[in-house]
Amino acid sequence: MILVTGASGFVGGHVVHALRGRDLPVRALVRNPGKAGKLVAWGAELAQGDMTDPDSLRRAVDGAETIVHLVAIRQGRGQEFQRIMVDGTRDLLAAANEAHVRRFVHMSALGTSEQTKNLVPYFQAKWETEQLVRGAGIPYVIFRPSFVFGPDGGILPTFVKLARLAPVTPIIGGGRQRIQPIWADDVAAYFAEAVTREDVAGRVFELGGPDIVTWNEFWAELKRVLGLRRPSIHVPIGLMQLNAVVTEWLPGNIPLTRDLLKMLEHGDNVVSADDAVRTFALPLSPLADQLRQAA
Repeated sequence: MILVTGASGFVGGHVVHALRGRDLPVRALVRNPGKAGKLVAWGAELAQGDMTDPDSLRRAVDGAETIVHLVAIRQGRGQEFQRIMVDGTRDLLAAANEAHVRRFVHMSALGTSEQTKNLVPYFQAKWETEQLVRGAGIPYVIFRPSFVFGPDGGILPTFVKLARLAPVTPIIGGGRQRIQPIWADDVAAYFAEAVTREDVAGRVFELGGPDIVTWNEFWAELKRVLGLRRPSIHVPIGLMQLNAVVTEWLPGNIPLTRDLLKMLEHGDNVVSADDAVRTFALPLSPLADQLRQAA
């Protein structure tokens, strides 16, 4: 049995679908089973629980041989990152050890390192959870994906909407930082491979798509795919930070925060090595195909 945390999230849905597509047994940890009909339709078993409830984690882990851990938050106060991501991962690993879990596949994030851990709480939590996974004594695989694109979640639908509706496309800063977006189904394929392959245990893999582009090139390609010819304007980081101060107070999942701006300003978001490509040899969707599928 494979327990998937964060199964009802954007990436989680793709991972569950990939695992069930291989006829692998899946137990999905969800907070609200009533909203998990899609997972049930795919043949997943549901376990109601929460990363802040250690008892529910122990119940979910019982009988599982493998855990795929995807839970994370992108915004919030420092104590929320600590409670949900760091403490939650610690409790999950404790339950995994009690249940003699044989494999732990963990989703981190590209850019996570000892050098960036103090940049924003998100990187701090990702770095700390990586260390917990490494030290738990369970065979592990850690993935650090770049921007994950898909038509049904993540940031890409927001970009598509912005390109369609805004008369002028705002590009943060000079637009010269590079990104390496990867398609959600491709990320899921990596996770599905990692639950069974023995040669990948104890390794950390950076995940990116086949194309590296600057933000300027990304927006130009997106508008080309959408058939739009609207101009772009470069907005200074400082002005965007002032905007983020206001939008952070709005309810819901805000796409632009001061922490995100710090991460964007920090530098390129591209893989430093091609270990994942060489090791897994999986087909990857070109950026143009990603954008066409989301258009």
